[in-house]
Amino acid sequence: MRANPFAERRLTYYNNQTMTAKHPILRIGTRGSPLALAQTHETRDRLAAAWPDLAADGAIEIEVIKTTGDLVQDRPLAEIGGKGLFTKELDDAMLSGRIHLAVHSMKDVPTLLPDGIILPCILPREDVRDAFISPKAASLADLPQGAVVGTASLRRGAQILHRRPDLKVVNFRGNVQTRLRKLDEGVVDATMLAMAGLRRLGLAQHVTAALSEDEMLPAVAQGAIGITCRADDDAARTYLSALNCPDSFVRVEAERAFLTRLDGSCRTPIAALAELDGESLRFRGLIVSPDGTQIHATERTGGRTDAAAMGIDAAEELIKVAGPGFFDFIKPH
Repeated sequence: MRANPFAERRLTYYNNQTMTAKHPILRIGTRGSPLALAQTHETRDRLAAAWPDLAADGAIEIEVIKTTGDLVQDRPLAEIGGKGLFTKELDDAMLSGRIHLAVHSMKDVPTLLPDGIILPCILPREDVRDAFISPKAASLADLPQGAVVGTASLRRGAQILHRRPDLKVVNFRGNVQTRLRKLDEGVVDATMLAMAGLRRLGLAQHVTAALSEDEMLPAVAQGAIGITCRADDDAARTYLSALNCPDSFVRVEAERAFLTRLDGSCRTPIAALAELDGESLRFRGLIVSPDGTQIHATERTGGRTDAAAMGIDAAEELIKVAGPGFFDFIKPH
């Protein structure tokens, strides 16, 4: 009979039916930014609430792992390799057995996961909108001509330039607190951040205006937290089954299918949003050139079981409309 890894993991934690910890039942890997830690603490708390054995002191251990994306702050992500820079070291730690789970902002997760790693869990999704933050204007439309907007996102930059070609968009990296400090210091006139991150950090008071999805279509999976584990770790998969939000999972599935078909990365300005109303799913997607001069958008409606197919079909349409070579303006490094 095959051993039950779920039970085995608990047996390594408890000694002779006592509550004395020997080893943590779960080790969760995360980046070290305040936002990453806030998301990991939320995950830990949800696990402890769902599983009594994980509520004991020391049952869950959090391990901070530095990623290449965290270490290299002086260049745009597009120049140093894209989204995998925020996940590779976490993936390596998981495959080696150093950690059992990894917590991610889903918009940072590549569409192709390494062999042996799966994504079985999406937590309930937060606010998907982008936040406009500026001490000088009440909205993007109110910024004076020639104002400087800082963002690390090609998607945001391209949509900004589509609406306001007179503005100057500059690369603006760092964690949320760093960007807010630079804004206060006058490095830029305005910036944009995800509403979800600001809310999770208790920093929503800094928001000048929340942009509607019609003004700024969000990044794929913006506002969603995803948790990965090894495909062969039955215990981790069992624990995560209690946390997965089916509605959020379906929405992210549609958006990531769209991104996958477009072969999107941090080098490609792509936006998408899937929204559920009962069993009805609405999908919107767009692609835009970095200078904002060319933009192509589409929309689909269907059922929740059509999520992936809708995303793929929408991408196929935009590929045809944009024509060959649309993304050739961005060369891989």
